[in-house]
Amino acid sequence: MRARHLRLGEALIAVGARAPRHLIIDPFQESAFANAGWELLEAAALHPTTRLIREPSSVALPQLVAEAVAADAAFIDGSHRFHEVFVDLYFLRKIVRPGGLVVVDDYDWPSVQTAVRYFEINMGWRSLDDTFAAGSTAAGSIDETKSIPRLRALRLPDPPFETPFELFKPF
Repeated sequence: MRARHLRLGEALIAVGARAPRHLIIDPFQESAFANAGWELLEAAALHPTTRLIREPSSVALPQLVAEAVAADAAFIDGSHRFHEVFVDLYFLRKIVRPGGLVVVDDYDWPSVQTAVRYFEINMGWRSLDDTFAAGSTAAGSIDETKSIPRLRALRLPDPPFETPFELFKPF
């Protein structure tokens, strides 16, 4: 859990959301980070609107679907393995509302790009290409050695759709 969670939590409060909720999935918060991120959120008095789930996303996201959790946006900063990113995106399409936003960190990794590409090509997710382009003010959004944005913003289709299996497009 990084300082970006603090900024996201503060943004929820700043926009005047009626009932702001900030969900964080971090199975390593205690074991790898000694709860430093969570303590930062507590110190900023953001913990009443924040739920920390200390499970891997592959376990937590299906549970959130079962709880009928709905979100306007999601930020993925997890594994760099294709199959784990794909599973995160699969479940987030069931959680994020139609027309909602998914931001993917570490997009400069080929495995992450490939998982995202499936959802763009087969599920109608639309990349917001200029969001984190060169010159972006998003800190650390560009890997200058690769010229590929580290972050990728995607808009889910509204209304959502399920592509017929016979129209599958290789990605």
